Amino acid sequence: NPFILSPLPLGSIKPSGWLDDQMQLMSNGLAGHEHDFYPIISDSVWLGGYSEYSILNEGIPYWLNGLVPLAYGLDDDRLKGQTDNVVDYVLNHQQSDGWLGPEAPADRDIWARFPLCLGLMQLVEADESKSARILPALYRFVTLMHQMLVQNSGFEQFWGRVRYPDMIITLQWLYEKYPRNDTQRLLETMSLLNKRGLRWADYYNRNSYIFQDLDNVQPPITGDSSVFPYVHGVNAAQGMKAGAVIYRFNNDASLLDSTRNGVNWTFTYHGDPAGSIIGDERESGLAPNRGSELCTAVETMYSLSYLYQAMGDRAFADHCERAAFNALPVMFTNDLWAHQYLVVPNQPAAASLNGPNPFWNTGDQSILYGAAPNYPCCTVNMPQGLPKFLSASFVQVGNNGLGHALLSPALVSITLPSGTHIDLNCNTTYPFSNTLHYTFTASAPFTLHLRLPSWAIYYEIISSSNRSPPQTYTSSSLFPDPHTGMLSVDLLETGTVDFSFTTTTRTEDRGNDTISVYHGALLYALDVGFSDTTTENVSSSTTDDLAHNATAAIPPQAHDHYITNTKPWNIAIDPSTLEYHTSTPEDMELPNPIWAYEAPPNYITAKGCEIEWEMEKQLPKPPPARGERKCKGSVREVVLRPYGSLKVHMAVLPVMELV
Repeated sequence: NPFILSPLPLGSIKPSGWLDDQMQLMSNGLAGHEHDFYPIISDSVWLGGYSEYSILNEGIPYWLNGLVPLAYGLDDDRLKGQTDNVVDYVLNHQQSDGWLGPEAPADRDIWARFPLCLGLMQLVEADESKSARILPALYRFVTLMHQMLVQNSGFEQFWGRVRYPDMIITLQWLYEKYPRNDTQRLLETMSLLNKRGLRWADYYNRNSYIFQDLDNVQPPITGDSSVFPYVHGVNAAQGMKAGAVIYRFNNDASLLDSTRNGVNWTFTYHGDPAGSIIGDERESGLAPNRGSELCTAVETMYSLSYLYQAMGDRAFADHCERAAFNALPVMFTNDLWAHQYLVVPNQPAAASLNGPNPFWNTGDQSILYGAAPNYPCCTVNMPQGLPKFLSASFVQVGNNGLGHALLSPALVSITLPSGTHIDLNCNTTYPFSNTLHYTFTASAPFTLHLRLPSWAIYYEIISSSNRSPPQTYTSSSLFPDPHTGMLSVDLLETGTVDFSFTTTTRTEDRGNDTISVYHGALLYALDVGFSDTTTENVSSSTTDDLAHNATAAIPPQAHDHYITNTKPWNIAIDPSTLEYHTSTPEDMELPNPIWAYEAPPNYITAKGCEIEWEMEKQLPKPPPARGERKCKGSVREVVLRPYGSLKVHMAVLPVMELV
């Protein structure tokens, strides 16, 4: 089954504006320098070294899966050199039977090959000249994997049995782009992975899915429970796309319905307000003192962007943007040299937690900003977030259409199946404003499809071209596709399009008379002030992670950050008093870095007051019941700012009537 909205080849979309700023910071920050000093990459067992953080040997595969789209999205020769260095070594050391990786035959688990193959797939998309080397290596591995699956081997741990759709994506790409004479083997391998793997559709039904807070389930859900593979936070993020991936080759339409259920239930019962999944290793419920993992955020974004391409439901794109513009940026320092392992919706401090914490199974450094806090997986997996968002931002629609799927500033150069070549530039400060300006040249007329977010109210499109007068379309004359949310405008060879829409401030209920506040694609959280204390070097636990046979000095930029509030956090607000403010610059220039404290040009004010609200295990407890809330002092104006710019924040706020 073809994609509803077909992805464009990696490298055909380049970032601009604030998105380019952020990806350049990635290149100049931790993601772009792990190859230089971080032993799990620079001294990896995949490269003949000795460093790895688990028996899964997933460090290099995770890293490659993110560094390839970063390198080619930016057209960065330094980063391309890093990926070439790694890929050359891995392919030069492919074992004689086709195995990719360092494991001996008795220790082989295929899971880590899934992100490795996604990285290799993207590399061929971006640079066709590499296909002569990479494709034979992929096919040798596929032949071996097929044999292993026939023999019921290859899944020594449960991770591969639950994440196997990621491997099927590479197999489908081979089938569609480079089938050679192996289409039958490719289809059989897809079916074997599906047969040997765990079935997400079985979990996404009302008799199996866990709707309640998992902390209250009896007997307790542990890492040994049969349901645990489905409720591990990162697995849940990756698993959301499973049904759509499998449907593409087995045509079982029921998988699409179960996928919609799974996505809806996951965010309704276990989602955080920023667009990710609450899972401090394992899911829980909606409590605002529980954490979401950085790996979960980037995998959530990838799954949702894939689902929008494969199934076309506008809600998937809306939610992908929510994660990209909220859950992702809040977990990085301004220079992108440090990140969190977990972020908590109500987090008035981000520092080491000494002693008991509220999380299911993460340690003292869970919410610290550092180079490798708590566990290294997020350090190597986080580079895929924005680069894959960029590569999914535009899509091919039909034979002669270009679609803007995930709204952001970017440049596109693509030849459509019709033969029409298009060069298009989208200049915008979205999501900090709701105006997008497109300029384009094309070799022939084409159709531009613009996704209208579901929260938009009034919209207007003004198009002009070299051979026709300007045309204006509004919400009363042009209607979005009810499925994809795309507005379609036919264009001639050269011209401009201005796309704008309006919205209002809205709230979402988070239970116990608490709300989260949104305007457009952005979540707004209480500004609790900001004090950042950095260490000269990384903390002892992080140093342990970095010291696997380390031969390179830790860069001086790799600090730990101890961030605390400077204003009261125990605030209740009156939602009837919410008022939105913006001062988006007309020249489209935003501060860099845009996610720094007070950098975004938007904020919301409200009436609020301090209430009695206790801490528990070093973070705020869920707030008291509404009837127990009383102002401790006078009612005053409080400020809410974009969540991604507030490294300490309160995003789930109790409500009171104050005016």
